[in-house]
Amino acid sequence: MTKKLAKIKYLPNNFQIIENGDFVICAVSGKKINLEDLTYWNVELQEPYFSYKEAFIKKNNEVK
Repeated sequence: MTKKLAKIKYLPNNFQIIENGDFVICAVSGKKINLEDLTYWNVELQEPYFSYKEAFIKKNNEVK
């Protein structure tokens, strides 16, 4: 089975699937994130992050 990139709308406590798929791409590392593992994202930027580490990196880079 071919894995497909999903299109997601990120909400404050959840996300909405706009186009069905299996994964999204981390905005910082470029790693694939399976939708069942998606935990970290930024609502304002509409970006997913692979882990708290990538979310932390993104947040710190915005401040500078």
